[in-house]
Amino acid sequence: MKIEHSNVEPVVCIVDDDDAVCDSIRTLLTSVGIKSQLFANADEFLSGHDPNDPGCLILDVRMPGMSGLELQKKLLDMKVKIPTIVISGHGDIRTAVESLQGGAIDFLEKPLREQKLLELVARGFEKDQEFRIANVECKSIGIRMALLSPREREILDVVTTGKSNKVIADELGISHKTVESHRTNIMRKMDAQSIADLVRMVMTMKGQF
Repeated sequence: MKIEHSNVEPVVCIVDDDDAVCDSIRTLLTSVGIKSQLFANADEFLSGHDPNDPGCLILDVRMPGMSGLELQKKLLDMKVKIPTIVISGHGDIRTAVESLQGGAIDFLEKPLREQKLLELVARGFEKDQEFRIANVECKSIGIRMALLSPREREILDVVTTGKSNKVIADELGISHKTVESHRTNIMRKMDAQSIADLVRMVMTMKGQF
């Protein structure tokens, strides 16, 4: 069930003001060799969690101060991507929908089903790894995009909409040959093998920011 992220072992962050629930989840995770870290409320988590640490989050809905859903939204606003499992002892359809719309992996009602929780933690570790791979790729694409001239960046934006060289030339008021030259430079600087590669890179960047 463990999924390694480089040389750092993933950790499950548990944010819940119910000590009994926290201890129960920690005992379950420990029994299968998964590390965990406990936080009594959202503020403790925000001040004590390092976004660079791999893992996932188990988050209670109702807590003193900032609620679980409010913390979930704050993390989205901060662009912190951490796979989240939302739990509640007072589950309702509206809360479940809000948590899932906020990007939660799933919504579980207390008392928690142990096997289901372990399956979701495994999925959370997998998603976290996907996030980190995508982030590395995004940074690499950003470095390559920084090599483009303003005109090349402009043409890249148009090329990835599927427009032909002739249409691009007419829209920008430049020659067809100039467009071809810019496209060749763009492909080389972006290390792209096809227009499809360029589209994927642009979509990756848009998905990250």
